[in-house]
Amino acid sequence: MTQISKIKAGLTNAVLLAGRLLLALIFVHEGTTLAMHFTGTVQAMAVVGISAPMVVGVIALQLGAGLALALGILARIGAILLGLFCLATATLFHMDFSSQNELLHFEKDLAIAGGMLVLSIAGSGSFSLDRLLRQLPSLPSPLRRILF
Repeated sequence: MTQISKIKAGLTNAVLLAGRLLLALIFVHEGTTLAMHFTGTVQAMAVVGISAPMVVGVIALQLGAGLALALGILARIGAILLGLFCLATATLFHMDFSSQNELLHFEKDLAIAGGMLVLSIAGSGSFSLDRLLRQLPSLPSPLRRILF
């Protein structure tokens, strides 16, 4: 590997890490906030027809998949789940385009979903726990192809 190739690989992995961390931040923060104010969250969500078990699922998704992205462990799966979550959130909660704020949230959710789709294809890069898992000799080849 040439020196230029090494630099390019290092920059690519650094950008993937930065992108993962930036994408993860909103979900880890939001999941933590919802969990810390659980009773109020359940009450607020009940108004729009979301049950307490669904709130627990949303918190678990945001924290679990958000941390998966941040740590780079099973990041492709986390990115797909969060991308689908963003598409659902956009279409279920932010379709009142007469409100500039709702339109902004709709577009933000679509943009984040796009970033998640890109990350699901690019993977987490070398600065990740996925890299360590890939090196496990005991991991069966079919499972390795699905996860990484």
